[in-house]
Amino acid sequence: MADGSASFLVRTYVPADQAGIIRLWEHCGLVSPSNDPKRDIDLKLSFQPGLLFVAESDGRIIASVMAGYEGHRGWINYLAVAPEHRREGLGRRMMGMAEDALRKLGCPKVNLQVRADNQAVVEFYERIGFAVEKRFSLGKRLDSGH
Repeated sequence: MADGSASFLVRTYVPADQAGIIRLWEHCGLVSPSNDPKRDIDLKLSFQPGLLFVAESDGRIIASVMAGYEGHRGWINYLAVAPEHRREGLGRRMMGMAEDALRKLGCPKVNLQVRADNQAVVEFYERIGFAVEKRFSLGKRLDSGH
């Protein structure tokens, strides 16, 4: 599918995409010591696997988004666009695909988290209709992770 001057295919993740998606996440700085990307993919594939999307160009994974819905709110994780493909409408397209899939499940609202020091990403989400909400984000690890 074409979007602007770039040509890419947006589709549901398949297992052969694993190495490429992990390279993308590492290249985009989404992998941290507390996030094992292979484990995160395996967990996603065990629950709502149809909500993990990738974009590819010339056989290379250039974008991704992971969505989830637990019956109350939808969540977005791992939205990534290869730096050389940013500003081509790909991030907006990936989010649209995730939002459409969540809507089909009856999801009324979607949430996401952005690292506090990543203002450029906050601005991207604001441009596509998200708003910073006055909430505290709290977390608690339930596994033996970092």
